[in-house]
Amino acid sequence: MADPNDIIFQAAAFAARAHRHQLRKDKETPYFSHPVRVCLVVRHVFGFDDPRMLAAAFLHDTLEDTTTDYDDLIEHFGEEVARWVAALSKDSRLPNDERESIYCKVLSAADWQAKVIKLADQYDNLGDCAYLDARGRKKTAKKVRRYVDAVRTGLPPEGEKAVRLVEERLKRLESRLKS
Repeated sequence: MADPNDIIFQAAAFAARAHRHQLRKDKETPYFSHPVRVCLVVRHVFGFDDPRMLAAAFLHDTLEDTTTDYDDLIEHFGEEVARWVAALSKDSRLPNDERESIYCKVLSAADWQAKVIKLADQYDNLGDCAYLDARGRKKTAKKVRRYVDAVRTGLPPEGEKAVRLVEERLKRLESRLKS
């Protein structure tokens, strides 16, 4: 019988290859550090240990930001992980306002596991925006608020803890922006 955690290691390697030439917005940090941190937040900050969720956390930006397609994810990680990652991916072909509106609707209807991963993504983005100017931090705060509002319904009790933790981090950022 295969180790149920194998999917996590396979997803980490897949995401590392998919994001290998990308950097974070600071132009110095390898992009792959973000999916690693999102996975760590899901597991160690929010307390979820489902290997499929942790795999999806590693993969959450592969459809949106790499040449990976949905069929690749189904083939390597199964329908459920692929569905969660797809729910976390914006359609870049659409104009920004339409893209964001549709994305929030998809997030709102997504499985709770995808919602928790989105919260982990936003938790990390809040922690990783210190290098941005005040305008960039305000933009991040606004986006985080919109996404938290989109995912807050339909969560299990453990997911409500994730909402609270993201909101606490968001409030700290917003209070720094006011001072």
